[in-house]
Amino acid sequence: MIDDAIVTAIAARLTSALARPAGPLRPLRVGRDVVGWLDPARMQRLAAFPGTFDIGADAVALRDTLRDEAARSAALDRVARTLSAEGQLSGWRDERYAIAAAFGAAPVFLLERAAARYFGVATYAAHVNGLVRGRGDDDPQMWIARRSPTKSIDPSLIDNLVGGGIAAGQSVASTVVKEAWEEAGIPAALGALARPAGAVHVCRMHRDGLQRETIFVHDLWLPAEFVPSAEDGEVVEHRLVPLDEAATLIAHVDGPDVVTADASLVIVDCLLRHGAIAADASDYLALVALRHPSLAIDPVR
Repeated sequence: MIDDAIVTAIAARLTSALARPAGPLRPLRVGRDVVGWLDPARMQRLAAFPGTFDIGADAVALRDTLRDEAARSAALDRVARTLSAEGQLSGWRDERYAIAAAFGAAPVFLLERAAARYFGVATYAAHVNGLVRGRGDDDPQMWIARRSPTKSIDPSLIDNLVGGGIAAGQSVASTVVKEAWEEAGIPAALGALARPAGAVHVCRMHRDGLQRETIFVHDLWLPAEFVPSAEDGEVVEHRLVPLDEAATLIAHVDGPDVVTADASLVIVDCLLRHGAIAADASDYLALVALRHPSLAIDPVR
């Protein structure tokens, strides 16, 4: 079992790192649907695009003249490119998310991935715990990855073996297979064996805006002889660690081996599901609660 002091340290770190937004936020509407949330500064900036947005006292709405998904997507692409040129977005991905009122619903517009947090839209990702069975009664081990120092978000931090946003036109399963190959060199037939293990949620303010994300969690049991290899240059190191070492890593708040908050939450979920944290640990229930915060936002007036 994971040491109780480590459990407490993990709970303290993630309670801070994943704290819900405290400042005022205003809804972004398309018709009657709320599809995003903006802070006052970003809301004010959008007033410079009167052909795209109607700015009210309590909400931002896409103009009714943008009557369909294609028109909205084109207008928002122009806005996103302007914001990117101003340095207000993370690195441009040239990949778009499908933005809808609910997961799986018809998109109301497509949005460049780098602009997702700026507009506070709901996003979806798929992560994979790469696990290796221990010998005899030994605990399983977990592959972790170090992000490239050139990544626009969380450069050089430790991450799950596989993780990526679900782009427009992709499914959860296809994202898993795609990212497994690109980030860890896992062949498609092996990646397809990753098993869904639920979801965790993130709702926090970031320097780029509001991150409001659902992460579909998967476990993939890998052969003992398999060694990951990055195919797309976004990962610079892989490491196989016991679960207790993974727990120690996600407790770190500084140093060279800090794990991203998102990946830490996925690892916590894995530790809980596989019984690596005792149910009577002092912060067990705190960790359970951290996995599923509400993604609903109450406007602050």
